[in-house]
Amino acid sequence: MAELRLGELAARMKGTVVQGDPERLFRSYGIDSRKAARGELFFAIRGARDGHAFVADAAARGASGAVVSSTESLGPLPPDFGLVKVADTTAALQDLAAGLVKDFNPRIVGITGSVGKTTTKEFAAALLGRKFRLIKSEGNFNNHLGLALSLLRLEKAHRAAVLEMAMSAAGEIRLLTRIAPPDVAVITNINPVHLEFFNSLEAIARAKKEILDGAKKSAKAVLNADDALVMDAAREFRGDKITFGLSEGSHIRAEEVVFAGLEGIRFRLKYGSRKADLRLPFLTEGYVQNFLAACGAASAMAVGLEEIVARASELKPFDRRGSVHRLGRNIVLIDDSYNSNPRALATALRGLGRIPAERRVAVLGDMLELGPREAEFHAEAGQEAVASGWQVLVTVGPLSRGAAQAARQAGLDPARITSFDDSGQAGRVVPGLVRPGDLVLVKGSHGMRMDIIADSILEAFKET
Repeated sequence: MAELRLGELAARMKGTVVQGDPERLFRSYGIDSRKAARGELFFAIRGARDGHAFVADAAARGASGAVVSSTESLGPLPPDFGLVKVADTTAALQDLAAGLVKDFNPRIVGITGSVGKTTTKEFAAALLGRKFRLIKSEGNFNNHLGLALSLLRLEKAHRAAVLEMAMSAAGEIRLLTRIAPPDVAVITNINPVHLEFFNSLEAIARAKKEILDGAKKSAKAVLNADDALVMDAAREFRGDKITFGLSEGSHIRAEEVVFAGLEGIRFRLKYGSRKADLRLPFLTEGYVQNFLAACGAASAMAVGLEEIVARASELKPFDRRGSVHRLGRNIVLIDDSYNSNPRALATALRGLGRIPAERRVAVLGDMLELGPREAEFHAEAGQEAVASGWQVLVTVGPLSRGAAQAARQAGLDPARITSFDDSGQAGRVVPGLVRPGDLVLVKGSHGMRMDIIADSILEAFKET
């Protein structure tokens, strides 16, 4: 974490110390009073809830100071509690982060795209981690607040930062690049996500393109050669372009791909002019694409093939993002409950549909923020489940009833289809539907809380 004194923090944020010792040192920063750490500087962000109402709570939990835009009605605070008053607490947080980036000058790897940002970020950080001392955005800290908070962990010794850059509206990625202009800009793909906020895939592509527009003049772009929208978005980019994918001519390419069931995926990696055989412990093609994108970032940062091979052997599935659980009674649970969208779901259904099992059971929750085409996308999910060989379908949420109806129309026995209103209801019943030898996929949008169902299956059958 950046170690800064209260007075210096105030100066960096164009604010004023109105209470507390300007010499007090801070090395921890946050915006959630419930998670306030001892000695933390708490930023009172105005959003759906006003952070100023929680300054006293943060202090009670151990915070030693706060950044506020008003000192009125803060509640009881210790007399030595530090207060910095600024014009806008969100802007102050972003200015502080941008200043640290400018001072410490790490190489910024910015990653955006509709699908696979977090996985690509984790892969890229792993591939770069031996050559560079680095930070990465934690979890899904990928917006105007999370990215800035991630950057407050910068120290002088850090030589790189691997950052996820997300958006739900035009202009948001441009703001993130102003905080941390990328040296390497990665676009994983352009898919039908957030269509509730955009009227077309082309509009999404224009918003994603902001990562290229906001990159440094010397930046390199890492682009999905298999995605025409990505390549079109980068047409005017004048810097070096590194392409990845399965397409002929990609700089970073997966060749001779073999899906080896629960053992993962084997392929030959083409890395520039060199090649190496690899195995990844992941089950679907999307992870290969994410890995190739990360390899593109590593190539842009001059990481050698030997290092790629060594680090690839250490990669492991991430919690609730396709993690594999071998349970009692020869049941296999694929917990992909963190999130979902039409492209990722179709890839999962097809890829996992290749794995032998007594029965394949798809437990699918609503996919949110799909706009006017939401009914169409859910119907396609039901059709894909049947086409990919899933013998049992469980749907969760009102939208996914459309998937159930489409599956019936595609020929799946209605007795093998069950629908629930929510994950709480499903979590109580689904374990009783699972039989010995089943392969069970649990997937849905984050807001559907499909993790409740995955956990209920884990609890019922225990891991072996």
